[in-house]
Amino acid sequence: MKVTSTLFLSLTAFLVVMVVLYWETSHDPTGTAALLMATGLAGLIGYYLRFTARRISPGPDDRADAEPHEGAGEQGFFSPTSWWPLTLCLALACAFLGVAIGWWLVFFAIPFGAFGVYGFVFEYYRGENKHY
Repeated sequence: MKVTSTLFLSLTAFLVVMVVLYWETSHDPTGTAALLMATGLAGLIGYYLRFTARRISPGPDDRADAEPHEGAGEQGFFSPTSWWPLTLCLALACAFLGVAIGWWLVFFAIPFGAFGVYGFVFEYYRGENKHY
């Protein structure tokens, strides 16, 4: 994880330089804002990975003498089938469409978006706070 966090933090430093250069050469607020957001996202990911790497034991990607088979095995739990991302995306699509068509549609899409987030977060909770 330390290698990946270093990669993202290096990307952040590169993008900071590019934002300054882009602004000085073009004075384009739209492109500068997009580059600033990309810089922030790369910094956010790099910080999270560095923060997490300090709290867990080093993985095979952090050692120079690691073998490929050391990284094999279960990497985490991923939902095989879930309809909640579709529900959430449809609600967000209606909300963004509401900005173009009329704000009244945004007010109808917000409850469906909240429902999609709730379902996405609590997808595997059943009964009295079961965790399995």
